[in-house]
Amino acid sequence: MNSLLVTGGRLIDPANRFDAVADLLILNGKIAAIGADAAAKAPKDVQKFDAKGLVVSPGLIDLHVHLREPGQSAKETIATGAASAARGGFTSVVCMPNTTPAIDNAGTVALIRERAEREAKINVFVAGAITKNIAGEELAPIGSLKQAGVIAITDDGHCVQNNELMRRALEYAKMFDLPLMDHCQDYSLVSDGVMHEGYWSAVLGLRGWPASGEEMIVARNIMLAELTGSPVHCQHMSSAGSVQLIREAKKRGIPISGEACPHHFTLTDTVLAGSEKYWPTDGKSFTASGQNLPTWPSYDTNFKMNPPLRSARDREALIEGLVDGTLEIISSDHAPHCGYEKEVEFDYAPFGIIGFETELPLSLMHLYHNKMMSLTDLLAKFTVAPARLLRLKNKGHFSLGADGDVTVFDPDFEWTFRRDDSTSKSKNSPFDGWPMKGRASATIVAGQVVSQN
Repeated sequence: MNSLLVTGGRLIDPANRFDAVADLLILNGKIAAIGADAAAKAPKDVQKFDAKGLVVSPGLIDLHVHLREPGQSAKETIATGAASAARGGFTSVVCMPNTTPAIDNAGTVALIRERAEREAKINVFVAGAITKNIAGEELAPIGSLKQAGVIAITDDGHCVQNNELMRRALEYAKMFDLPLMDHCQDYSLVSDGVMHEGYWSAVLGLRGWPASGEEMIVARNIMLAELTGSPVHCQHMSSAGSVQLIREAKKRGIPISGEACPHHFTLTDTVLAGSEKYWPTDGKSFTASGQNLPTWPSYDTNFKMNPPLRSARDREALIEGLVDGTLEIISSDHAPHCGYEKEVEFDYAPFGIIGFETELPLSLMHLYHNKMMSLTDLLAKFTVAPARLLRLKNKGHFSLGADGDVTVFDPDFEWTFRRDDSTSKSKNSPFDGWPMKGRASATIVAGQVVSQN
């Protein structure tokens, strides 16, 4: 059962620093052999997958996604979200707890895990809430959540403002060996901002969201991590100041980490002006396809996200942070919304975009094809780094006995993303019509091909 021989591909395993053309054998859902031994140990009737000319990587992990169940299934379901993730090359995802009701009790955790077991073809892990109802007022039963099967805690979508409460949460997280991930947003500074505070917010007449609203909480988390000795993972970093704070804290040995999302290291706040004139990249990744660059209207709510798109300087700092290892992980912050919710004035539209199917190609284009990072270093941010943070010992690598989760992709495949073709139930992507370079060819979970492009 669940046995597969992947042949002829370029195997890249960042955890074991392996990069060579080799065969990979999965038996009974586990990695059984690599290289010359793979074909020799394969059963005669084993299913084969020809990966010649393709890259074969440990299954990609996205530790920051919103699947919207329970309570918001008009936007996304576990089944549709998992299918979109599989199409994007992801074998494991971690769903955030800001559902309706919030994932703050063992019963809701059990519901999600049972539904995922039944309806998802990939691994769906659950993050529990830090506070009850994600209200930031009283700690959730963290021990019970751990016993129910959560692999991390976060109030994502919200941020715990009470510093003493956050300290106690870190102490409990350390006690139960749970990663704590934090959405960094100081409400008093951010207030009712809807876009990055700067030149373009003034020009467009939109309320500004200062970068310091993120940086204040990053600094708070660094101090509390130092005080308690408990690690803090800062989600979806967007500002140059945040990157620098994390870089300096890491040099002092403080247990702090951070992640970046493709939309933040691809776009800047200029896109809200709605002109191709303000194209936010150097264009190198896009001219290779020979296609015309897409245009978009001003005040396009598909560019409204939390935290907001920031300046070119912030974008450059995020890329620098990814390259030098300050930011260890790339995630999508996949946040689906119904079309009618986004088709309103910018002020009233919800924050968030979908991202599963554009996450890998955007990362390849900006970080690999632009010669900022090697494939090995880039893939580490999707495999071994999130697996290490989440304590997933059998995922994120090709060691013998590890789970047979594999992503096969073509880093040079040129195509155009159309949001109407997305497997996600929602279509709120700002990348409609964008030429892409790189795409998942197949997604394999426990030795079984669950998606193939």
